[in-house]
Amino acid sequence: MKVLMTIRSSLFYLGYLPLVGVFSVLGCTVGFAMPYRLRQHFITLANALIVRWLNLSCGVRLHVEGLENIPDVPFVALSNHQSAWETYYLQRLLRPVSTILKQELLRIPLFGWGLAMTKPIAIDRSNPRAALREILNQGKLRLEEGNNVLIYPEGTRIEAGKIGNYGRSGAALAIAAKAPLVPIAHNAGKHWPAHRFLKHPGTIRVVIGTPVLPENSGMDSKELTASIKAWITSTVSNFPA
Repeated sequence: MKVLMTIRSSLFYLGYLPLVGVFSVLGCTVGFAMPYRLRQHFITLANALIVRWLNLSCGVRLHVEGLENIPDVPFVALSNHQSAWETYYLQRLLRPVSTILKQELLRIPLFGWGLAMTKPIAIDRSNPRAALREILNQGKLRLEEGNNVLIYPEGTRIEAGKIGNYGRSGAALAIAAKAPLVPIAHNAGKHWPAHRFLKHPGTIRVVIGTPVLPENSGMDSKELTASIKAWITSTVSNFPA
């Protein structure tokens, strides 16, 4: 079984790496001349191809619930973070979207340059106060421009089956901007584990929860974050083994 998984994972990377390289180059060259929304649509075509190629090469299927919960107005999405998979899938699904990410990613040649063309919100994680200011200031601006904002409140990838600490910045942004807050739960790390070569066949499950309107919730950012964390944790724990 492990030999087969190694072969299939190797096949995946033979397609994955060229996809990332080609679209990174095209994103910061051809994409530069495109209107923003068309540019993000074009660049994240790579994301859709990666998810599809993972299915074909490694047998990783996808089951999504709650698509009807995605608001038709700009919103803040909070997702658990287990893998590289959700960074590709959610950026494509939630477009136009600005993702909160660490500054270092934009310094990666080609990949980072292409990523920068999607209007992410890059933060310095070594300075939490400055990072929060950037998220609030840039996040409100992106929402006003019509973009959604995607935040991984755990701040880094957490191994499947474990739970990280949730930062309050996403809830704080939703409260400040009076934007809907959409919780998203998934088990991607079970099939595309972080920092590991092997990909495990099976079904990645994604559940998009009912949007929370902060002004109607009566909760502050701490309480709202705790509520979202509890929902994501409970939802993931109920996924089939």
